[in-house]
Amino acid sequence: MKSTEGPLSHVRVLDLSRILAAPWAGQVLADMGAHVVKVERPGSGDDTRSWGPPFLRDAQGRDTSEAAYYLAVNRGKRSITVSLDQPEGQQIVRELAMNSDIVLENFKAGTLERYGLDQVSLRALNPRLIYCSVTGFGQTGPRRSQAAYDFLIQAMGGLMSVTGERNGRPGAGPQKVGVPIVDLMTGMYTAVAVLAALARRDRTGRGDFIDIGMLDVQVAMLSNQAMNYLVSGNVPTRGGNAHPNIQPQDVFDCADGDVILVVGNDAQFVKLCGVLGHPEWALDDRFRSNARRVVHVDVLGPLLRDCFMRWRRSDLIAALDLAGVPCGAINNVSQVLDDPQVQARGMLRQAPHPLGVQVPQLASPMRFAEAAMEPVAAPPLLGQHSDEVLAELGYPPSRIGALRQAGVIG
Repeated sequence: MKSTEGPLSHVRVLDLSRILAAPWAGQVLADMGAHVVKVERPGSGDDTRSWGPPFLRDAQGRDTSEAAYYLAVNRGKRSITVSLDQPEGQQIVRELAMNSDIVLENFKAGTLERYGLDQVSLRALNPRLIYCSVTGFGQTGPRRSQAAYDFLIQAMGGLMSVTGERNGRPGAGPQKVGVPIVDLMTGMYTAVAVLAALARRDRTGRGDFIDIGMLDVQVAMLSNQAMNYLVSGNVPTRGGNAHPNIQPQDVFDCADGDVILVVGNDAQFVKLCGVLGHPEWALDDRFRSNARRVVHVDVLGPLLRDCFMRWRRSDLIAALDLAGVPCGAINNVSQVLDDPQVQARGMLRQAPHPLGVQVPQLASPMRFAEAAMEPVAAPPLLGQHSDEVLAELGYPPSRIGALRQAGVIG
């Protein structure tokens, strides 16, 4: 019988992070049922709250202070505002850590040590604590104290050197990926790491310290491109939309629009040639295998482009779908969210927001046969749960009021 609780409903997370990478990890954990408390600065909160427009609109159609960027990264969490530079605020964080399984933070290396909130201090209070620091460059090395953002790491980490149109083509030049992919992948690696430490704690009874660096993540993400270099000695360059190891895979123009063609093996290439009315291409020694097609892509490409221009896009997609050859249109974001497959999978949800409106949210892609994913809960207002969280720690209303009066909480 399927459980009504998420697979992490027994896990408590203290999220001291802001911006995107580590908060994304916190959201992933919250989607799976973890109880995530997000600690923010009184008055301003997470930087991304102001990263707009666009902003969420209230029931009268007016902009609120809730930026879409912030709303993309913080669903399912509770927000408490705490001033970390005051001793009373530091004590609140210590008490939260003593009642948590996981701490996520992305301050520059050494910052939280000044407040007695570093991994050594908090794990001394709670030896079962899993403490994860997410920084631009990790806790060691010559850049350990430097700040970093996704764009910078995409450039420094080699991603932009292999992204964008090749030299000599219109629009040639390095490009960043259209979403903050290093932040997102750092968040995913972070979530995997803390869950691995959680599994290990079940055996050892002890927590762990996890050091995640964004540059490390980007280097790991170079994947096949890095291995191409390590094996061949040839430095990868920008190839536009063409795949460096598998052909044909590229964008092709039809008579009324462009399509993506993704031929992943020799059998699919035979089917492609049949649909296009050129079965002889599959027998051509230059194209008989993928390795040969990669070598002779400058010959094969023009043949395919000339042929594709004689097709209407919808007709070609339908014919290749029927033949089992992956092919499709390049959708914009609106078209993606309207796609029947995306809608059938429930990837777009609405959540009631404290401001009295519905806030759209992209659902988690994870599905469990025997555990429920958490209902989509709107990202919290700044400090929305301060009183609630402190009451759970045993703070009486009078003390909460005094802390607010002193500026320790918002």
